[in-house]
Amino acid sequence: MRVTKAQASANRAHVVETASALFRERGYDGVGVADLMAAAGFTHGGFYKQFQSKADLMAEAAACGFEQAAQRAAVQSPADFIAHYLSREHRDHRGAGCTMAALGADAARQSDAVRATFAEGIEGLLTDLRNADGDAASRDVAQSSRAQTLEMMARLVGALVLSRACPDDSPLADEILEACRGQEPGMRQKGNSEAV
Repeated sequence: MRVTKAQASANRAHVVETASALFRERGYDGVGVADLMAAAGFTHGGFYKQFQSKADLMAEAAACGFEQAAQRAAVQSPADFIAHYLSREHRDHRGAGCTMAALGADAARQSDAVRATFAEGIEGLLTDLRNADGDAASRDVAQSSRAQTLEMMARLVGALVLSRACPDDSPLADEILEACRGQEPGMRQKGNSEAV
C-alpha cells in the first residue's frame, strides 16, 4: 500500500523526534541507524528514503530538541525555567532534556550543518530568554542584557554537564545543581569581583 504525503511527513517527524530523544540519551555515536529506525517503529531500509545521511538527521534532531526547549521557555518565567533546568528530574532524564548539555561536546566534532543548527538553536533560546525578561531600552542595556543571558546559559549548561558527570548517587551531583540554582543571572558572588 502506498503511503500518502501526509503520512510520509508524519513518519519523518516521528523519526526526527525519536532521534532527538535517543541522541540526547546516548550521544551521536551511541545510536546506529538500525537501532534508531527500530525505536521509531520502522525498518532500517526506510531511513534513506527519508534522509540523505545520519548527519542530516542529526541536524534535524538537534533543531527539534531546541524547538522543544523554546516551547518550555515560552511558558515559564526565567526563574521557573532555571529551577526546572537545574532540577534533579531534568538531570536524570537526558532524553527529554537540554540538547546543549547532552550533545554540545559531541556537536563540536560534527559537520558544519550540525554546528550551525546548534548556533541557531542557542541564538533562538537566547532571544527567548531575553524576551521573557523584558525588552531593553538602549543599545548598551541590550548588550549588557545579552551578555548576562549568555553568562546564565553557560552557567546552567555547565552545571548540568558537571552534575551528570558525577555518579547518580553522588552528593556532589546535587551540590553542583544547588549551588548554581542559588545564583541569579548576571550576579557576582559576595566578596568576589569575578563574574560567576
